[in-house]
Amino acid sequence: MSARFVIALALTAAASLAHADAKVLKKVAPEYPGEAIKKNITAGSVRAKIAIAGDGKVSNVEVVEAEPKRVFDRAAVDALSQWKFEGTGAPQTHEVKLVFKSED
Repeated sequence: MSARFVIALALTAAASLAHADAKVLKKVAPEYPGEAIKKNITAGSVRAKIAIAGDGKVSNVEVVEAEPKRVFDRAAVDALSQWKFEGTGAPQTHEVKLVFKSED
């Protein structure tokens, strides 16, 4: 059986922000989608824009880019929606790239 895992590669401040990256307090790793396993898809990535409320909770996740398209999107959105950041009192926007890999 293959070991399947996901790596959160980057948390990058969006261009509209003038301050440093938000501090992540809680990360939830996405589950490797059953659809990808059935289709023998061994790798992919999702770049998503995360809207963070002033209290540090994720208020919205938007997929910006995905490869392959629509295979890992739902898993990424579901996991990123559960992330928690240090509250700053002001809304923020950041981008995260998740890389999915399946290894035997």
